[in-house]
Amino acid sequence: MHLLIIGYVWPEPNSSAAGSRMMQLLNAFRKQDWQVTFASPAQPTEHMADLEAIGIQTTQILLNDESFNQFILSANPDMVMYDRFMMEEQFGWRVETYCPNALRILNTEDLHSLRHARHQAVKQNRPFQLEDMYNDLGVREIAAIHRCDLTLMISEMETKLLIDEFQVPETHLFHLPFMLPPPQEAASLPSFEARQHFISIGNFRHAPNWDAVLQLKTKIWPSLRKRLPKAELHIYGAYPPPKATQLHNAKEGFLVKGWAEDAQAVMQQARLCLAPLRFGAGIKGKLVEAMQMGTPSITTHIGAEAMHGALPWNGVITDEIDKFIEAAVFLYEDKTNWELMQKNGATILNARYLETEWTPKLITKLQQQYQQKEDLRKKHFFGKMLRHHSMKSTQYMSQWIELKNQRDASKG
Repeated sequence: MHLLIIGYVWPEPNSSAAGSRMMQLLNAFRKQDWQVTFASPAQPTEHMADLEAIGIQTTQILLNDESFNQFILSANPDMVMYDRFMMEEQFGWRVETYCPNALRILNTEDLHSLRHARHQAVKQNRPFQLEDMYNDLGVREIAAIHRCDLTLMISEMETKLLIDEFQVPETHLFHLPFMLPPPQEAASLPSFEARQHFISIGNFRHAPNWDAVLQLKTKIWPSLRKRLPKAELHIYGAYPPPKATQLHNAKEGFLVKGWAEDAQAVMQQARLCLAPLRFGAGIKGKLVEAMQMGTPSITTHIGAEAMHGALPWNGVITDEIDKFIEAAVFLYEDKTNWELMQKNGATILNARYLETEWTPKLITKLQQQYQQKEDLRKKHFFGKMLRHHSMKSTQYMSQWIELKNQRDASKG
């Protein structure tokens, strides 16, 4: 198989969960000995992974440029994966025109429109409603999903949402969480006594993470610090803006440390991970990493959404500030319950995120979808309709006639 991935950005596994997720996918494909090409219109970055080192060809492509037409003709891949719906919008019609037999896959990372809609609800200080997704972003993202042969969904909740509310056929969706190695034994990780302080980590360019930092600074840390005056809160994340670094206050124990060279190292030194996320989507890489490093976490229902099924969380889930603070104090000081929560994290990882379970499922699904793509396309009328070039032909014809009539009238 030859797989072409069109990336919104170059993968940065140490900067974001999306970067880690992409590397998991790339490694799964390379283990099959597939030929993999990663192309992106984005500029290279200092934190991007060295894809050539793991046998993946890389190509810089241009937006709104016919040079892509020749590129896709020459590459002639068996499968094309769009990393986020914006890449499907930009390149999907070119792929369909010049490489019509390729299986078209969308990797969502999370539902952008759901995250955006939840953000708007938070800004307006009201509960989220499904109708909040009925906007331009929602229409664009759901249309891209319908146009593709298969969409990879990281969240079970979002998969169900697409089926129940937006009529996406179940055959065109595949739930695929993070694909991870087995968790380390607790004995190989730093003990309760060897750890200190709190940690919060996340890419500052991701709006939910910045909002969580503000929640910690203004609503949570002042009270938490009074209860635990020797504790510190260490804030890590890629691309911290000046407005974030200005929050640093050593006297208050609120330390904005920015980029972490080794996120797992700093995570396993902390006693607790704090993630007061008020909006977002998908599943949270920082909370999975906390489980991997044996670090219990305090988060919200949005933070833990679709991450643990019916299993007990590796910490406490609450949306109330007072309960969040109480839980943080309790677990920070109680070794017995802290160790129990650490075990809960390992149980979740073993039950839901093992690479050895999910990689074969992914490869099998892609191979089946490739073989059945023509039949699935015929059956999915919405997808066929949304790919049809004439959807707006009546509008354009009307506008053409209107302009023609105006011209004729001016001549008369």
